[in-house]
Amino acid sequence: MSGRTRTPPRWWFDGAAPPLWSRLLAGVYGGAVAVRRGLYARGLRRRLGADAPVIVIGNLIAGGSGKTPLAIALVERLRDAGWTPGVASRGYGRDRAEDALWVTPDTPVALAGDEPLLVARRTGVRVRVDRDRAAAARALVAAGCDVVVCDDGLQHYRLRRDLEIEVIDGRRRYGNGLLIPAGPLREPAERAGGVAFRVVNRGTAVPGETGSESTGFGEWPMRLQSTRALPLLGGRPLSLDAFVGKRVHAVAGIGDPERFFAGLRARGIGVVPHAFPDHHRYRAGDLQFGSDLPVLMTEKDAVKCAALAGERHYSVPVDAGLPEAFWVALLDRLRALRTAPG
Repeated sequence: MSGRTRTPPRWWFDGAAPPLWSRLLAGVYGGAVAVRRGLYARGLRRRLGADAPVIVIGNLIAGGSGKTPLAIALVERLRDAGWTPGVASRGYGRDRAEDALWVTPDTPVALAGDEPLLVARRTGVRVRVDRDRAAAARALVAAGCDVVVCDDGLQHYRLRRDLEIEVIDGRRRYGNGLLIPAGPLREPAERAGGVAFRVVNRGTAVPGETGSESTGFGEWPMRLQSTRALPLLGGRPLSLDAFVGKRVHAVAGIGDPERFFAGLRARGIGVVPHAFPDHHRYRAGDLQFGSDLPVLMTEKDAVKCAALAGERHYSVPVDAGLPEAFWVALLDRLRALRTAPG
């Protein structure tokens, strides 16, 4: 495995005791979080919204949990239900981050950020990146959107929201349950009690799987479904089954690379893993592995690697699958907001 990935401290998820210094700093961090939340709760800091419902997708732990696949699935469901959704994002790690920008499928990834560009290419809806998410939401509404989806931003309290969806990594959950840096939590676990929906990412579904894993009370299971490999240079898609029983280089620069590797292994694909930091900016040398095996990478990585790709480089897109009852409940809540007075 590549040594270039930034791994979380071992005590976050493996049961080791956090060092004393991390517990002390977690107390300071927790106090700052409580003060900030209190200022917004008491109206001492102003919240800004838009003239349309705002749905925020986020998580409580540092690192990825599957927010972007859910955001894509949500946008597609909203559009199918007659809404005109738009997506607001900070555009983490992008160049000229001080500039607000409309993201189209042709926007350079360095200016858009990898996740906003992926959403724009997959959905075709309006995507706005801005440090000020409230300004992004208002720009989307002014452009004709009647519902705003915020990909990440559970802790961005300045943006007033109507529905919150927490996404939980089903493998790592909340780790040791402690605040940063003693643990992975950005906010106390009790914060989850205030969200409208809690979605548990169970990872990549594989053929023949029953999907019978238990989910906690008030939680909705989500599976990431992968069936295709798309050549980065264009051409005919391949079934993932074409790689079963073969060895491949697997590239993942996401919050939890092991989730991607495990999904490929579960299908019977031999994985040589190459983990990179989340939002990694790839250079040509990053994809040179010294053997002529096919290279499979996440869709989020693929938007950054097209200029570096060869004939054996493939993107593996995922689709988020959730129970139909989840979509019924969410759309019912949204319709109630549309018809509510005032």
